[in-house]
Amino acid sequence: MKSESKKTSERPPLRWYDPILLRIFPPVVALLVKLLMLSCRVIKVEGKERETDAIARSEGGVIYVTWHQRMPYHFHYFGSRHVTVMISRSRDGEYVARMARWLGFRNVRGSSTRGGLSAIKELIERIRQGEIGGMLADGPKGPARVAKKGAVVLARETRSPLIPILWSADRCWVLNSWDRYMIPKPFARIVFYYGEAIHVPRSAGRDELESYRALLQDRLNAGTSWCDAHFGEERPWRKVKQDGMPEFGPWEPPT
Repeated sequence: MKSESKKTSERPPLRWYDPILLRIFPPVVALLVKLLMLSCRVIKVEGKERETDAIARSEGGVIYVTWHQRMPYHFHYFGSRHVTVMISRSRDGEYVARMARWLGFRNVRGSSTRGGLSAIKELIERIRQGEIGGMLADGPKGPARVAKKGAVVLARETRSPLIPILWSADRCWVLNSWDRYMIPKPFARIVFYYGEAIHVPRSAGRDELESYRALLQDRLNAGTSWCDAHFGEERPWRKVKQDGMPEFGPWEPPT
């Protein structure tokens, strides 16, 4: 009885029409994503040798890390590698999880507010067994371009390297979301970037983890700048919510 109630509590709160939509929307959206991304062309890949070296040195799997803003093209670029990602147990998360499976991704379900600990444990175990992990450094809600410690802790526990991955496009939609989410337009030209891997020792304590977190943030930002510079302009990455708040760059809210 206890296990049955626990199982029920782990299910996302669905509405009466969701079972029907969940059969239709995820495969349709996944197909549209594939068609859109297939129309794009990668014209340059920077740092491929860094990824090759990191995989060769790894004791198990690897963990790819990017910014939430730059997630869309990775759905296509890494779909064939069956990357395992963590997706929330919310109603929206159910749609995302099913779409991700259609795109070739595996997933564990959980977030900081619901089932996060068990999801992290499952993700750690899977990566230890050789699966490829994927993390959004500033996801799911930001603040934009501020890396959290989750990826660094995951790397320490699995002894797997963190590999920063970024992209940019000459033509893309920039949404008015908290991180100005980017989606490449049809037939866009893409540049892709692999950053230098970060190896977090198993003995790393709190202070060291903070240093590695800052290092991850710096390398992600360096990769993002390289990608954007290829097309001559930095893409905005922060939603302006008040006067004086810039679309990108350092900013401290008034006290």
